[in-house]
Amino acid sequence: MVAVRLADMIPSAVKKEILIEAPVEVVWYLITEPEQIRQWFADEAEIELRVGGKGALAFKGHESYQLQVEAVEPPRRFAFRWVRRPGLILRNDNSLLVEFILEPENGSTRLRVVESGFDAIDWSDEEKAKYAEEHANGWQRCLGLLRDLAKTKPAERR
Repeated sequence: MVAVRLADMIPSAVKKEILIEAPVEVVWYLITEPEQIRQWFADEAEIELRVGGKGALAFKGHESYQLQVEAVEPPRRFAFRWVRRPGLILRNDNSLLVEFILEPENGSTRLRVVESGFDAIDWSDEEKAKYAEEHANGWQRCLGLLRDLAKTKPAERR
């Protein structure tokens, strides 16, 4: 019997992908505008949509995150670093990087979400493993909500 260490079970990144039946410009809008983000992802959202911009995401019954925008390349790539502990200066060893990569595909959008930095963050292996599992499930659920939101008419999106 081979013993498996917890550290060996922690992914370097959580990766999810979904095909959304909407043009990239629509998906870009849904992932970068706070009022849209509140409909599929966070209960509260604030984002300065510029590199270096600050923001915050809050989840009812869960933790809140402060964030810093790392990339704004409309309508192809949006990235931010986020951390659960308020007041920290975000660095590679205390935050994770979330990247949204959008690619047009036959009138639809292939959206990839990659949350990386598990190998650099200063958490225990137990914290990393729990977080990776929770976020793998969370991203799957949220991307389904985003796909459904993209199917609604703009007037139906709050």
